[in-house]
Amino acid sequence: MEVESRTWAERGARVVCVLGMVWAVVAGAAPKAAQAPAKKNSTVELVRERARELAGRRYQAPVPTVPKEYAKLTYDQYRDIRFRPEKARWRDAGLPFQAQFFHPGFFYTSPIIIHEVDGGRTEKVRFSTDLFSYGPLVKQLPPSKVDGFAGFRLSHPLNRPDHFDELVVFLGASYFRALGRGNVYGLSARGLAIDTALPEGEEFPSFREFWLEKPAPGADRVVVHALMDSPSVTGAYRFVIIPGERTVMEVEATLYARKAVKRLGVAPLTSMYLFGENDRGTYDDFRPEVHDSDGLFLWMKNGEQLWRPLQNPAHLNVSSFQTEGLRAFGLLQRDQSFTNYEDLEARYDKRPGVWVEPLGDWGRGVVQLVEIPTAEEINDNIVAYWVPEAPFGPGAELRMSWRLSWGSVPPERPTVAQTLATRVAAGSTPAARRFVLEFSRGGPEGEGPVEAVVTTSKGQVLRPIAQRNDVTGGWRATFELVPEAGASTELRCFLRRGSETLTETWSYLWTP
Repeated sequence: MEVESRTWAERGARVVCVLGMVWAVVAGAAPKAAQAPAKKNSTVELVRERARELAGRRYQAPVPTVPKEYAKLTYDQYRDIRFRPEKARWRDAGLPFQAQFFHPGFFYTSPIIIHEVDGGRTEKVRFSTDLFSYGPLVKQLPPSKVDGFAGFRLSHPLNRPDHFDELVVFLGASYFRALGRGNVYGLSARGLAIDTALPEGEEFPSFREFWLEKPAPGADRVVVHALMDSPSVTGAYRFVIIPGERTVMEVEATLYARKAVKRLGVAPLTSMYLFGENDRGTYDDFRPEVHDSDGLFLWMKNGEQLWRPLQNPAHLNVSSFQTEGLRAFGLLQRDQSFTNYEDLEARYDKRPGVWVEPLGDWGRGVVQLVEIPTAEEINDNIVAYWVPEAPFGPGAELRMSWRLSWGSVPPERPTVAQTLATRVAAGSTPAARRFVLEFSRGGPEGEGPVEAVVTTSKGQVLRPIAQRNDVTGGWRATFELVPEAGASTELRCFLRRGSETLTETWSYLWTP
């Protein structure tokens, strides 16, 4: 797996890119990728036709139609408008899923249209102030008269059979978040990422319209369709949402290009990393770590597995991992010990990871990791997505499918030991840095000496050592790096016994 990493300062370019708050504040044809076959569905064809027709027209930006009093709401005022749980869609029918809706206003000034699909009948969900309670911070405002909603959430008895828990939220641009059993909300996924971290600035597609299929009694899943639009791309999406210990979302996307896209980010994930054991920076904080995710994981069909610990860099970092035969990638929260966060409110130890599994052959491309400097934990500063090698130009159509798994444990357990911690400290000389890596139990059993195989793109590696960690039952690898003056360094390490690989490959970008 080839890796390219460069800081934005080394590129000599300036980026105009704001990913916003946790709740997503923004509002010649390439060959088609192979996909898993979809069942014939009239709503699927309807949304595809809408997206195809929309791509043939000039882009029209969403028009803000929310009354100015609601467009100027503060965060606290917006939170003071609550959906009435007794008004939830499908509640009276006693179905296993319920739908609630978000009030337009605050950042969400261009309402979206939501439909319910019941058999062969489609009905628009009408906005009404009767659906909401207005708290004391907004009670004095005039009634809101809009057509549509800011977004919606679905609930389900996820954690216990007698209570409907939040399961998934679609709110803002093309952002959505889901929960596995026992989780609290953390990172987000998106329908599509366009031109992320390019100097021209990022383009944020938006879901303009949704179709919610009414679930059958006793259903174990719910289906959502979405129409996406942006200056460059339109899209038709189908989400099959299956709750559980790991909540699974099977995604089918058909994309249509209005114009050429420089960087098409498929199955994008957006997360937050402020600091951790490998990258504490200068934060004077009682909490040992603050992050929604602590690393990027890649798994190739040839068996190669790679772990990239996240960082909060001084300059924008963009790392590219060449893939051909991608089995899975994801942003994970491997560290799930409360004592490593000590945050009683945020509960970072309960944040889910998201595992992306391509369905069908995606072909050649790269997984890109974007790390953006941030000083606050309210900002999402981590993005990961897959970029196809084939160009995506005007008139092109691209159909792709993938599966998202949200939860504390990935759906597949790797066959080798995993990286659990990365620690960096002073070395034996003023110029050197010492790295201490902890690996889990696991990997092939056997006899004989174990060695730490360490490589560096620049500088010199000294005294690589592998030893058993008798406390954890896993392995510890240590080495020192004497870096080249002023240069960033790409490091890799794995453990082996003879010709047998015992661990995944740890990959790290060290910067002066």
